[in-house]
Amino acid sequence: MKFMHLSDLHIGKRVNEFSMLEDQKYILAQILSLAEEEHVDGVLLAGDLYDKPVPPAEAVQLLDSFLTRLARMDVPVFAVSGNHDSAERLAFGAQLLSSRGVHLSPVYDGTVETVSLTDDFGEVQVHLLPFVKPAVIRHVFEEEEIRSYQDAVKAAVSHMEINPEVRNVLIAHQFVTGAVRCESEDVLVGGLDNVDASVFEHFDYVALGHIHSPQHVGRETIRYCGTPLKYSFSESGQDKSVTVLEMKAKGNVEIRKLPLMPLRDMRKIRGSYLEVTARSFYEGTNTEDYVQITLTDEEDVPDGLQKLRVIYPNLMRLEYDNKRTRNSRDVSGADSVEQKSELELFGEFYELQNNQPMNEKQEAFVRDLIQDIQEKRGRI
Repeated sequence: MKFMHLSDLHIGKRVNEFSMLEDQKYILAQILSLAEEEHVDGVLLAGDLYDKPVPPAEAVQLLDSFLTRLARMDVPVFAVSGNHDSAERLAFGAQLLSSRGVHLSPVYDGTVETVSLTDDFGEVQVHLLPFVKPAVIRHVFEEEEIRSYQDAVKAAVSHMEINPEVRNVLIAHQFVTGAVRCESEDVLVGGLDNVDASVFEHFDYVALGHIHSPQHVGRETIRYCGTPLKYSFSESGQDKSVTVLEMKAKGNVEIRKLPLMPLRDMRKIRGSYLEVTARSFYEGTNTEDYVQITLTDEEDVPDGLQKLRVIYPNLMRLEYDNKRTRNSRDVSGADSVEQKSELELFGEFYELQNNQPMNEKQEAFVRDLIQDIQEKRGRI
């Protein structure tokens, strides 16, 4: 039984206000070609299919096209909702779609959807566990003490019907302790969302989503496949891929990674203004890539962002590394942060992300929003 493991498509995502939809359409077409070439028996989609609980129409159309193409290829799909998805919206029409081989996890109610497949080695059970929070599990199993994500996932797994005599595949979207994170992932302070790998000991393969870097945690068969595209500059040095697993006799799982080539790469460029502008001509650099440029000039380049975008149209971030910025980093600490207002902190964050300050209209909107939040907080 051969499966392709995907996760964290984040369809509809914007990175530094750049829409990734064209890049996502390109990479999904590449994934479809790989699925056809590999003759896979199923695709495991481990959550965060969309980037937002209420995705834009274009994102819904793209996912619909992707799933339809797989159905026409007679490739079953097994998908769970992630923390970025709306479990209710994703589960809409699940019973109807299952008749075409597209199996979507329902809203968690104490049971986990299980689909049974067979091949020459016997039965494979694919279990679809959507992203769960402690509050959801406490509501379902009121008699159990659920304090953490570890407790929640452990309880959900303990209530599953798992036949140890057959091969079992679990699709889940959680953070397993020991996995290496990237900047583009949601992080809970103090690692409160940690789940120990021992929770999954009864499964022959665990197809995980949530972490954007391909890696295994604990044993080789508890695995994150990573995102098919780079969604932050912390991932610029990564090679993106899809994971293919072949399940033979029970206990025998072969794992491969198939490389993906994006429409546009995401890279970091560093140097003086003259070096950065000359590099595109003398090194054959792909100027269409998404780039973060760090200028080392001691003086800021007037209208540097606009000038550089003439050469690098997909310049996402412009930073400086010089005496001024280093001194600024040295003097800015906890004390200085605590002395700043919410509006000042948000303004600094906005400028860091967009390389320009907020305009008067944006500042007024944020000020009203902060005031409204403070008033509501005061009533609680």
